[in-house]
Amino acid sequence: MPMDTQTKKAALYRMVMPKHTCPYGLKSKDLLEREGFEVEDHHLETREQTDAFMREHDVKTTPQTFIGDERIGGYDDLQVYFGKKDPEAEDTTYQPIIALFSVAALLALAFAWVALPSVFAWQTLGWFISISMVLLGLQKLKDIESFSTMFLNYDLLAKRWVRYGYVYPFVETGAGLLMTAMVLPWLSIPGAFLIGTVGAVSVFKAVYVDKRELKCACVGGDSNVPLGFVSLTENLMMVAMAVVMAIVIFTQ
Repeated sequence: MPMDTQTKKAALYRMVMPKHTCPYGLKSKDLLEREGFEVEDHHLETREQTDAFMREHDVKTTPQTFIGDERIGGYDDLQVYFGKKDPEAEDTTYQPIIALFSVAALLALAFAWVALPSVFAWQTLGWFISISMVLLGLQKLKDIESFSTMFLNYDLLAKRWVRYGYVYPFVETGAGLLMTAMVLPWLSIPGAFLIGTVGAVSVFKAVYVDKRELKCACVGGDSNVPLGFVSLTENLMMVAMAVVMAIVIFTQ
């Protein structure tokens, strides 16, 4: 537990070199100051100084924070010390997907504000889905290799045709762009329907039938989002968008 609030001094040792300033050192200093500590900021200005410090204190990384006679450790340890982070918590988070869907919703509202008589229209919901598809596709396109590797863990079509994992991000992004612009429906509708249906079936089988605990590739290959409801929702949204667009177009 943190020491008495009357004692507010900490010693921080961090790398500050001509060509490199450790970002975690800066974060540690900021956290200590926000917690009301007076920081003795010791700069390790050369590789030799850093190596000597690590040998002296038998540590493998810097920064290192000391409060009183106690070595707290690096930035993650400091977060735990101040109760900012649960050391027992699983390494999963919904933050990336919450941010993505929030931005998609705000963009859809912005489009509707400019183009529609009211933002509360069905078209706003359609834009939300299509913009979400574009943003989700973009996350996958950032590192297709990592995405395709994670995707192979559960997608049924990718397991049979490995190249599908490389094609998928382009189809999702392209279909989302076309649906946002409401052009070339003959191309966007089948594309969204295909990948959405295969994806929904694959996720349902992996999570709810096989009971596997996997990471979702929906926001890219470095995701810590658990596979399940989020990915299933992504795929069902694409299917719903394709079906609604087909009904609207072919009944006009």
